[in-house]
Amino acid sequence: MKHIFFTLCCFALTAVAVPAAAQLQQVHPFRDGTPGVTGYRSEVLALVMIQENEFLRLANAFPAEKYSWRPAPGVKSVAEVFLHVSAANYNMYKLVGAPSPAGLDVAGMEQSTTDKTKVIATLRASYAHAKKAITDMPDANLEKTMDWLGGTITQRGVLLYIIPHIAEHLGQAIAYARINGVVPPWSEDPPSK
Repeated sequence: MKHIFFTLCCFALTAVAVPAAAQLQQVHPFRDGTPGVTGYRSEVLALVMIQENEFLRLANAFPAEKYSWRPAPGVKSVAEVFLHVSAANYNMYKLVGAPSPAGLDVAGMEQSTTDKTKVIATLRASYAHAKKAITDMPDANLEKTMDWLGGTITQRGVLLYIIPHIAEHLGQAIAYARINGVVPPWSEDPPSK
C-alpha cells in the first residue's frame, strides 16, 4: 500500500512539474520579434529576452538544495548570483529612467533568501522591470548623457553596458551548474529552424 501511495505521489508531482517546465522553452526574439520596440532598443530587448530565458531555465533546473551552494567561502552562492542579477536589473535600468518599485529593498536583495521559489519569482519580476524599462524608454533618450565612473556615458551606452554585465553572471551560473551536475537546459534544445 505504501509503495502504491508513493508511486501515485511521484506521478502527481511529475504531472505538475511537466507543464511548468514546458512553459520555459527557448525564445527566438530575433526571429519572432520584440513587442513594442524597434531599432537599437529592439536589439537590446532581444538580448535581454534571451538572457531572461536562460536565467529562468537554469534557475528552474537547479535543485532547491543547491541554492545555498558556493564554490568557496566569500564567493556568491547560487541564490546570490541569481539575486545579484535581479538587483542589477533594478539598479541599472534606474539610470535610464525606470526607478525601482517603491518599497523594494534592492540593496539587501542578494542575501534576502535561498528559497528557490522566491529567487525565481524575484528574477522573473526583475526581468519584467527590465523589459518595461527598455520598452518605455523613448528613442530620443538614447543620446542623453550622464556622469559615469569619472566620465560621461549616453543612455545607449548604459543599455550596452548592462548586457555584458548580466552575461558575465550567466557564465558564472553556468559554471556553478556544471560543477553541480546540472545541465543548462538550452544545451539540450533541438536546433533552431
